[in-house]
Amino acid sequence: MQYIITAYDYTDEDAIRRRLAVREQHFDRITALIQTGNFLSGGAMLDETGKMIGSSVHVEFSTREELDNWLNNDPYVTNNVWENIDIKEARLVPVEQYKNS
Repeated sequence: MQYIITAYDYTDEDAIRRRLAVREQHFDRITALIQTGNFLSGGAMLDETGKMIGSSVHVEFSTREELDNWLNNDPYVTNNVWENIDIKEARLVPVEQYKNS
């Protein structure tokens, strides 16, 4: 199953510091998802000034339980970076099908 995760950061004045403090750990876990084929795309969401305010992540897992296990152990969750997380099942268009067309 494919999922779109939309996660908004906490808005307190210390939120960006928490994000930056664990960003490399978060990227290490994303790299692991890329290697297993679970990560499809994603990145930071920005406000009108260019400040990071959340993330949008597209992933694929065999079960919702696998997704929840990954998500509940992500540094952005365990270190109070992401406050509001919305998860929707999706059918994403694979970019590869349009390459070299």
